[in-house]
Amino acid sequence: MTVRLWPRRLAGQMALLLAIALFVAQAISFTLLLRERRSLQLEQTSGPAIARLNDAIERAANGKPLPPDRGRVRASANNPIRPDLPRVKEVEALIRDGLAETGHPVVRVVTGVRPFNPEDFDWPRRRGDRRRIPAEELLIAVERKGGGWLVTRSFWPHDGLFLVWRLIAQTLILYGVILLPVLWIGRRISRPLRDLTRAAEGFDPREKGEPMPEQGPLDVSALIAAFNALRLRIGAMLEEKDRMLGAIGHDLRTPLAALRVRIESVEDEQDRLRMADTIAEMNKTLEDILSLARVGRPSEAETDVDLNALVDAVVADFHDLGQDVSFEERGRLRLKLRPSLMRRAVRNLIENAVKYGLCADVRIDALPDRIAIIVADRGPGIAVDQLETVFDPFIRLEHSRNRDTGGIGLGLALARSIVREAGGDIRLANRPEGGLAATITLPR
Repeated sequence: MTVRLWPRRLAGQMALLLAIALFVAQAISFTLLLRERRSLQLEQTSGPAIARLNDAIERAANGKPLPPDRGRVRASANNPIRPDLPRVKEVEALIRDGLAETGHPVVRVVTGVRPFNPEDFDWPRRRGDRRRIPAEELLIAVERKGGGWLVTRSFWPHDGLFLVWRLIAQTLILYGVILLPVLWIGRRISRPLRDLTRAAEGFDPREKGEPMPEQGPLDVSALIAAFNALRLRIGAMLEEKDRMLGAIGHDLRTPLAALRVRIESVEDEQDRLRMADTIAEMNKTLEDILSLARVGRPSEAETDVDLNALVDAVVADFHDLGQDVSFEERGRLRLKLRPSLMRRAVRNLIENAVKYGLCADVRIDALPDRIAIIVADRGPGIAVDQLETVFDPFIRLEHSRNRDTGGIGLGLALARSIVREAGGDIRLANRPEGGLAATITLPR
């Protein structure tokens, strides 16, 4: 299973980008806070230590004893800091520079961090002080030029983990305060886009429909306005196309009808029949072109149809013409269809089967979720790589179709357009026993 880290919706992307920006800002703030806190900690540790060491060095120079307070400074003959203790180089440098500036340069400064021991500081619990006991203390040892060491101690706070948890808490609070409103705003901004997507997916040029309300930010409302205008332009173009096709059909049928009348005066019977066949072919071609162009905007309304009776009526027409067409009758199958268009689609398939396969065997298979109308022939079939190509308009496979059978390659294209407009589809397949099977599949 693929895990998608980047959200696909606008609101999710806005929230993720803002979350990343907040996290980066918090990380930068945390880094600066740590640096500032570290600098303050070093100053608070080294400053008092320098003052105590200066006082001890001056007392020793004047022959005065060191104060008895164990929490301040004591003298030692050797370096009392074990080498395995962690050192703090910054404190060593600050103390060395601070003593040099006060006129008391030293040979060496050594530090070491170890667990806090209240006895070393004479911890003020005896005075009722309830302050939190530090976890660690810092030992500072200074080697004087005249020999000997001075040792002092200081609290060494260790609250880095506390700061990390504070950063996490602040980030979660910011996420709750900022991201939730951003998600809400993002959903409100993206809602018009979702509505526009659904309107575009369900766009049907046959229905005018209501224009979408222009809402949302300026860019989104402008996009919705453009979509509304585009839908109106498409509807106007389709209406203009229908008017133009009607005019073309009228203008062409009139001279064809006049030619049909005039050929009656031709004395040669064979020439007259050939002319009549040519005019009939031109009429059929014109009807196919106009029907294909009008698919998607039919004038016929959907009605409740008995599919078995519809197919039986089409087969009966071919029987009247003496064609070899068989049909396996089934029980009543009620479907909501445009009957004239569906008859046209079935007729085109049977015509192809009779022309190129010599006969047509028609049957209807009723399945739980769909109905299949199967038209099979016993012809040469079609190459597998051409089974989809034949559905393209004006395509005729000359190597497998007789050129003398007529037509201009619109029958299958028109049939598929009609069936798809009804929510189904047409598929061609070569039969194992020979011939071709064309299957119309319609949803129940």
